Amino acid sequence: MAGNGKSPILVVVQVTGGNDFMNTIIPYTNDIYFDSRPVVRISQDEVLPLNDELGFNPNTAPLKELYDQGKMAIIQGIGYANSTRSHFRGQDIWQTGEPDKIATEGWLGKLVRELDPKNENPLTAVSFGKGLPRALVAKNVTVTSVGALDTYGLMTGISAQEERERALSIFQKMYAPAIGSGLVREYLAQTGTDVLRGADILKRAPELYSSTVEYAENPIAKSLRDVARVHLADLGTRVFYVQHGGYDTHANEVPTHPRLLTELSGAIMDFTQDLQDHEAADNVVMLVFTEFGRRVRDNGSGTDHGAGGGSFVIGERVNGGLYAEYPSLDPDKQDNGDLSFTYDFRGLYASLLEQWMSVDSTPIVGTYDQVQVVN
Repeated sequence: MAGNGKSPILVVVQVTGGNDFMNTIIPYTNDIYFDSRPVVRISQDEVLPLNDELGFNPNTAPLKELYDQGKMAIIQGIGYANSTRSHFRGQDIWQTGEPDKIATEGWLGKLVRELDPKNENPLTAVSFGKGLPRALVAKNVTVTSVGALDTYGLMTGISAQEERERALSIFQKMYAPAIGSGLVREYLAQTGTDVLRGADILKRAPELYSSTVEYAENPIAKSLRDVARVHLADLGTRVFYVQHGGYDTHANEVPTHPRLLTELSGAIMDFTQDLQDHEAADNVVMLVFTEFGRRVRDNGSGTDHGAGGGSFVIGERVNGGLYAEYPSLDPDKQDNGDLSFTYDFRGLYASLLEQWMSVDSTPIVGTYDQVQVVN
C-alpha cells in the first residue's frame, strides 16, 4: 500500500524522440555550455535557477514549482553503457530494460503480471495513445490501449474492434522485425481479444468525471486528462502509460523545444492539480523518461542524437531533489561528443518497483543501485 491505505499507482510518460536534457536542466554557469551552443542555448538571464550551477528551462516553470514544493526528483545523467543513439533500439532498451539483447517482454508488462497474476482486470494497465507500448507487453498480460477516451467511450462494438485492430497492427509492424513475427502473433493471440473486456468498463470514466481544471488542447494534456478520469473512476488501474512525441529536434529546435516543454510541463501541472482537487494525488507517482539525450554541441539549428539524459519522478510521495551526477561537459569526459551516462536507468526502475510498487525488482530488471526517490 502507498502508506494511506490506497494501492500505489504509477503513471509513465514517454517523451519520444530524445529530449535535450542539457536545454531542460541547464548548466547555466558553465562556459562550455555556451561555447558548445552558439544557436541552441538558453541565456543566463532566462534560466530559472535551482542552484548556483543548474537551472530549469524557462518554459518549464510549472515543473520548477513542483520541484520547489519538494514533489519532483531529477535523475541526472541517466542511461546505459554504449548508448545506441538509435530511436527504435533506444526505446526498445528503455521499454524492456535489456540493453544487451533483444527481449520479448516489457518491464511494465512484467510488473502488471505481478500485480494481477490471474489476469482478472483488463484495466490493470491502460495506455493512451497510438499503438501498444512494448513496455507493457508480457505473456498472459492484458493491456487496454486507447487512442482517446472520449471517442473510445462512444464507440460501437464494431468501431471499438477496429480501433483495437489498428493499435495491434501498429504494434505488429513495429516489433515483428525486432523480435520475430511468431512471437508477436503469439502475444496477439493470447491477449488481443481480451482487451475488449475493458471497453464497457472504461466508458464509465467520463460519465463520473467533473473538474474545474482546464487542460490545454494538445495531445499530452488530453492524455493526462484521460489518465485523471480513469484514476478518479477507481477502476483498479495500477499502471498508466502516455506518450509525448516530437523531441527529435535535429532542426528547428529553437522554436520546437520550448513549445514541447511548455505543453509537457503544463499538462503535468494540470494533472497534478486535478488529482489534488479530488484528494486523489497521494497514491500516484509519475515517471517521465526519454530514450536518450542530445549531443553537447548544436548543429546550427538543432541537436543530434546523444547518450546520457535525464528522467523525472513527480508526486506527493516523492523525495524531491537532484539524484545521481550531472554529466561533465569537459570534452575529455564526454562520451564521443555526448553527455556521458552517470546512472543506469534500471536502478531507477528498481527504485520505483521496490520503494513504490512493493514488487521485487530483480526478476523484472535485475539488481542495480537504487535512489531513494519515494517515501
